[in-house]
Amino acid sequence: SVGIHNQLGNSKDSILEPLCFPDQPADTSSPPGVQCPGSEPLVCLFCSESVPPPRKDVLLRHLLMEHKLVIADVKLIADVPKYLLYWKGRFLEQPLTDFCSVIKTNSTGPVEKQEDYFLLCDVLPEDRVLREKLQQKRLEEVLEQQQKERDDSSFHRLCMFCSEEFTGNRSSLLNHMAREHSFSIGLPDNIVYCSEFLDTLQDKLDSLQCLYCEKTFRDKTTLKDHMRKKAHRRINAKNHEYDRFYVINYLELGKTWEEVQSEDDRELADDEDDDWSDWQAHPVSAVCLFCDHQSETLEQIYAHMKEAHGFDLHLLKTELNLKFYQQVKLVNFIRRQIHQSRCYGCTRMFDCRADALRHIAAEGHVMKLPEMSAWDQPQYYFPTYENDALLCTLSDSEEGDGDEEHRGEEIPVIAEDISNLRALKQSSVLK
Repeated sequence: SVGIHNQLGNSKDSILEPLCFPDQPADTSSPPGVQCPGSEPLVCLFCSESVPPPRKDVLLRHLLMEHKLVIADVKLIADVPKYLLYWKGRFLEQPLTDFCSVIKTNSTGPVEKQEDYFLLCDVLPEDRVLREKLQQKRLEEVLEQQQKERDDSSFHRLCMFCSEEFTGNRSSLLNHMAREHSFSIGLPDNIVYCSEFLDTLQDKLDSLQCLYCEKTFRDKTTLKDHMRKKAHRRINAKNHEYDRFYVINYLELGKTWEEVQSEDDRELADDEDDDWSDWQAHPVSAVCLFCDHQSETLEQIYAHMKEAHGFDLHLLKTELNLKFYQQVKLVNFIRRQIHQSRCYGCTRMFDCRADALRHIAAEGHVMKLPEMSAWDQPQYYFPTYENDALLCTLSDSEEGDGDEEHRGEEIPVIAEDISNLRALKQSSVLK
């Protein structure tokens, strides 16, 4: 506190360090109810000064310099205009000192150099209740908006990567990008303000900017190669510009999804002896091998593939006595063949994936697999889609646990390919 007193006492332009302004100005593109609800101006609590929401820092500096008032944790206030209007009214009814803590600067120096600053924060119960009410109202608005987007059938947009057209529900586009381009921004039901989110991503791509590392490239071809080779087909989780598009960020006052998650982890660590009998598995949202259908449990996805497409993975596993890693290779093999518009049963190629799937169904090739040597290969250890949750539903053969010690022996170690080492040495730039 002495450091704070000295800073304020020595310079009129100093700001209290623990209560610093946000590093970045408010985002003017925020959807309604997120950072700048509506277009209400931000008003001074003591005079007629007012500024538009994007100039929030100007008003905070005005409050500090002209009225010696500091508002704690402004960035955590859900609706700043309403917050300011509330306290403007309250300050007209009662003295400032009834609500604010008083900070005396340069308290050990001469009296004429001492100044009183006022701190308004959620230590005051009334302030805490106000912040919580604003947070709750914002959450309700966000959930209402999300429900509108779920029910909206007028959605129309082109894929950012292949320009395929999608109409109806937004989930069809998001599932397409995850399946066909290995680009996932999360499950559709976890996202709000979806159109604004996609606009933001499209603007970055149009500016030739990588969505993950955010570097800018000279042309689209270079950008595409970079994102593919570096596996940058995802967004940067550290970019808080995206926080407003995920519902979980609105769930608790002043906490992001990462903070809520870390808090949950600590609670689990502290309560290891608790009864976990009511524990439920986290939804896997696995995607069908033959269509865009998603299911949240392995029973549902297996039942769907069997009933809708006649594909029985359990039966194949039993008949072929497939070990865990053989199941992995089989799923990755089928995924890759269908992605390449090829029938995995007869290896016939088609112009598009839809034609291949129609052929597989019409010719009864759904359960027709090639010789095991065609798919039981090391290359199919690697997933066709890096976020393929279906792989997480696979299990080893249903034998007893007594075979655990032998299972490790069945996992092969893949050596590097050195079959043409002599040619490599002769052509090497190091020669």
